[in-house]
Amino acid sequence: MALKLITDAELKDKRVIARFDFNVPLDKNDKSIIADTSRIDLALPTIKHLLEQGVSKLVMMSHLGRPNGKINPDYSLEPVANYLAEKLGEDVILTESAVDNGIKELLTLRETKIILLQNLRYHPEEEANDEDFARELSVYGDLYVNDAFGAAHRKHASVFAINKFFNGQAYAGLLLNKEIQALDKILKTPTKPFVAVVGGAKVSDKIKTIEKLIVSVDHLIIGGAMAYPFLKAKGVAIGNSLCSDEDVKLANSILRADRGNKLVLPIDHMVATEFGGKPSVSDSQKIDDDKMGLDIGPKTIAKYSETLKTAKTVLWNGPMGVFENPDYAKGTMALCEIIAGLEGAFTLVGGGDSVNAVNQSGYSDKFSHVSTGGGASLEYIEKGELPGVRVLKYGV
Repeated sequence: MALKLITDAELKDKRVIARFDFNVPLDKNDKSIIADTSRIDLALPTIKHLLEQGVSKLVMMSHLGRPNGKINPDYSLEPVANYLAEKLGEDVILTESAVDNGIKELLTLRETKIILLQNLRYHPEEEANDEDFARELSVYGDLYVNDAFGAAHRKHASVFAINKFFNGQAYAGLLLNKEIQALDKILKTPTKPFVAVVGGAKVSDKIKTIEKLIVSVDHLIIGGAMAYPFLKAKGVAIGNSLCSDEDVKLANSILRADRGNKLVLPIDHMVATEFGGKPSVSDSQKIDDDKMGLDIGPKTIAKYSETLKTAKTVLWNGPMGVFENPDYAKGTMALCEIIAGLEGAFTLVGGGDSVNAVNQSGYSDKFSHVSTGGGASLEYIEKGELPGVRVLKYGV
């Protein structure tokens, strides 16, 4: 069953309540400054479409951070409201709470058009998928729109339970639909050769994704700290590199299942005697006892480049090293450049750290799709569906 899109909805003079993913990083030293506005910028086409189609009121809602069901000024959506007002050239009224009597009154004021509800996660009912809380939210709109792909894997009140109160009047936003279409290209109709690049810290975090991908890809490149359990499982010394016994066990099971020799592992490393210490190259796959791996080495970059150069579909999730430190960013940045330069390939990057790296590299516009949802995209790859998307199609 296809998603019903906002482009199919009769929007004129309707009140719309819309769920977005405005969970943006704030500046560590000044919480009033948004460090990366990408998630808001990518939602703007949906917001502008709703306004251009003549909605009478647009009530927007989102979470920000993890305030754990309590009011915490560090997680206020005020910076988001200010940024939206600037981008839209219109007033955006931020409410004191996601549910209070004042909101209904605001909706009766002719001059008030755009409202942003304060952080949904100030209310424990949001993450509990509480039906009464969802009902309270639902009274603010005639139609419901979900454009929060980054939260679509959560069974939360504003994503899941709220659909119960919009029978036939729940729609997907433009960004959510774009994300699903991009992932479907990778899951359902990948043009071969299909190469997946998986990095990050722990095998256990991405085991289900790897198990799913190993069946459909031609090559599966492993990088970051995730590579060390695979090397250890193969009997290669990894020194003091980050590695748990559980991850070695999981890596072993994947190696046994890899009958087509699809896994591609590092053949050299950037190492140091301590985390973030002075870098040196470990010229072989083996890492000395007093060293730890913190990035892939130059030979590995060349090997991964060779593997990728004929790819027609590429999925990338997770960095190749501790890229926040310039000494250990070469592997991740090299991959940005290699994948961005692939001609005629469909390239998708997902996951917070790899998306940050691509944005830093200046190559983001060279990727076919940069996903806004790390956890959501991994779950969609694993299961082929998300609770927040399924409920839009079939109801609660």
